[in-house]
Amino acid sequence: MTLAANRIVAGEGVQVWQLATLAETLPGIAAVGAGLLLGVQAGRQRLRVAGAIIGLGGLFWLLMRGAPALMEGAGEYARVSPALGFWCLLLILMLLLADALAQRTPGPVARAGLLAAVLGTLGLILWSGALSPLSIMQEYAGRRDGFADAALRHLALAFGSLAVAAGIGFPLGILCHRKAGLRESVLPTLSLLQTIPSLAMFGLMIPILGWVGDSVPGARALGIAGIGFAPAFLALVLYSLLPVVANTVAGLAAAPPAALEAARGMGMTPGQRLWRVELPLGLPVILTGLRIVLVQNIGLAVIAGLIGGGGFGTFVFQGLNQTATDLILLGALPTVALALVSAIVMDILVELSRPIPKDTA
Repeated sequence: MTLAANRIVAGEGVQVWQLATLAETLPGIAAVGAGLLLGVQAGRQRLRVAGAIIGLGGLFWLLMRGAPALMEGAGEYARVSPALGFWCLLLILMLLLADALAQRTPGPVARAGLLAAVLGTLGLILWSGALSPLSIMQEYAGRRDGFADAALRHLALAFGSLAVAAGIGFPLGILCHRKAGLRESVLPTLSLLQTIPSLAMFGLMIPILGWVGDSVPGARALGIAGIGFAPAFLALVLYSLLPVVANTVAGLAAAPPAALEAARGMGMTPGQRLWRVELPLGLPVILTGLRIVLVQNIGLAVIAGLIGGGGFGTFVFQGLNQTATDLILLGALPTVALALVSAIVMDILVELSRPIPKDTA
């Protein structure tokens, strides 16, 4: 951990055995050591999962015990933060946990249960106030209302742009699947949009929507202006179209010819074949496209903070301007957590959407 005189200056590193008394730090040190030893056991995946969880518990134990001890007598403006050693150990233990889980290949229900347990445990730790002495939690305490507003804005940017892109991309993807000529013109155009750097795309939206806001009656009343939420939202929608359309086309094209021929033999119309055969069989590929879009938009929404679009990027860029690392983390960590949770949930939905082959034995 590090101990700094205030939120701006660089802190001095504190070794793990100096965080608090030996009686307080020893359980955490032992848990981290045991977690690392168990996590590298080849071929024993349950043991590796248990070890990674024990090690992560030890890390948070050290945070909860060390932060209050370091703050005692350190001064009113002193700040305590996790240091590089903490982040390295956190990354190693999370990689060990992810690798062990991947080797065990748990089903979607097991993964959903594990995700709920992790989120519940983390929420309980945060709710208990055990980590409140940390600098990042003090940054949050001073910006509680602003954090809630930023979270809602970030969710609106990421999920709202996904919904609009899906509403446009699904019908367009179906048309592209049906008409080869349209597909040959639409997909290269959407691919070209993807090549525009994200910051440039946000910049291009500013003069376009600025002109719309000034020229179209009532546009500003709807929130359409050169800066703010609207240009960021439109840029994310444009970025989202290619994965939605391309994966819709690929999903529909993945339907086996035998299944389509059987549907024709049953007298199904083209519309019935689409809804009863092609879409159900192509749903995993289509959901994979939505997963790509959602994770991409959660990350890109951070840049919206540069043009007044709100979201967690507001804290990231404020922290960069103030050289306040913990303020940067206040925006970055929720973004990473939201992206990880969204990716896991979408992976679960993709797996649940796959047709289960009947046992032919």
